[in-house]
Amino acid sequence: MIAEGEHQQQDFKTRIDDSRKIARTLVAFANADGGRLLVGVKDNGTVSGVRVDEELHMIEAAAEMYCQPAVEFRTQVWKADVRSVLEVVVEPSRQRPHRSEDEEGQWNTYLRLEDENIRVNAVLSRCWDHRFRVDRPAFEYDRHVGRLFRTWRKGKLLGFRQILRTVRRSAQATEDLLALLVGWGIVEMVLGDRNFMYGLADEQALENLETKGPALFDLSVLPPSPRVRRLKPRGVRPVDPRALPPDV
Repeated sequence: MIAEGEHQQQDFKTRIDDSRKIARTLVAFANADGGRLLVGVKDNGTVSGVRVDEELHMIEAAAEMYCQPAVEFRTQVWKADVRSVLEVVVEPSRQRPHRSEDEEGQWNTYLRLEDENIRVNAVLSRCWDHRFRVDRPAFEYDRHVGRLFRTWRKGKLLGFRQILRTVRRSAQATEDLLALLVGWGIVEMVLGDRNFMYGLADEQALENLETKGPALFDLSVLPPSPRVRRLKPRGVRPVDPRALPPDV
């Protein structure tokens, strides 16, 4: 496991000093593809070991007190010589979005993307919002939306402000429009250096929307995992082979 390094579904922690901070990782895994946290492992793969009971107490506090809704997990203890490593496994959640509380008492939503926990914007939060799935607004096509679609067909990525100016709607209405298109798999979200951008994910689906109408996509439940990628992939953080234990 350790040889894989830190990636989309694996994170290393030497120890847990703050339950609020580790809650962010639990939430990010639960909101994405799930993942595995190895406590007692340094970033370079060296096993430092932990006192399992203490770390488990911090994990339980993080999952129950600082996550909304609480994040479910399972654990296993691994031995590397005389050192212990606590494995914490989080499955993809059906209760998205999960949020975690920060030091200022603010509740934020996070998503695991490659080897990083990123803060989610309003559009992705809307995709996950259960009320939005039931009471989402109707899709409305006009000449401004048509111009947006033509721009996407040229292969361009657009930021939220560009889209806002193009469709000439309020910020909330634009968020709702993007949430529909992202949830339906027509548009993908791309994380740039500073913010999210939006581009065409499925040209055939867009063609179907324009020619056959939104009823083709008007499902009772939007897909739980909208497409999100990074503009410049970070890849897997390398592990020092000399640090690897024999059995973990």
